Amino acid sequence: MVDFSLWDIFRNLLLAARWTVGLSLIAFIGGGLVGLALLVARTARWPGAERLTAGYVQLFQGTPLLMQLFLAYFGLALFGVDTSAWMAAAVALTLYTSAFLVEIWRGCVAAVPKGQWEAAQSLALSFGEQLRHVILPQATRIAIAPTVGFLVQVVKGTALASVIGFVELTKAGTMITNATFQPFLVYSCVALLYFALCFPVSLYARSLERKMNVSR
Repeated sequence: MVDFSLWDIFRNLLLAARWTVGLSLIAFIGGGLVGLALLVARTARWPGAERLTAGYVQLFQGTPLLMQLFLAYFGLALFGVDTSAWMAAAVALTLYTSAFLVEIWRGCVAAVPKGQWEAAQSLALSFGEQLRHVILPQATRIAIAPTVGFLVQVVKGTALASVIGFVELTKAGTMITNATFQPFLVYSCVALLYFALCFPVSLYARSLERKMNVSR
């Protein structure tokens, strides 16, 4: 048993929290880019795009994130790719996030009245111009709250990366617990740090939603 003070425990958890934040941002930004590309392909009704996108969404929403992490970590190695826990976690969480974001955003685009599409078409705008100047600005107002709310789920989802050896907040908590034999104290600190990461994001989402509603 190693003698850790409360400050030692908290300091080590704070260091690990940096990796939780970093992985969350990579998954959210990468997932957003992939999700946006899928949304455009599906909305444009390119041949086969709707069916492929629907299959993609069903695959990643219909299977556990834990299994996706295992497949990314062990599966890529079968193809000769030297996969680190960091890379596998980033790839799996990015794909997982994109599958949810594309559905969230598709629903927000569908919520824009059909008359807005017709008005944009009457102005002889191209499909890209319709999205950029008419549809997406309106859909963005609707999408802010659920999108930022899903970011909270991404932050909490990073905890599963600990099963493939990625040392983030949860994995660090387990390692410190094994050294100190103080699980209640350690995991209480872990829970507090997750709350400190997620609660401000939720508050910010509510604030943005109120501002958007006022500006309409």
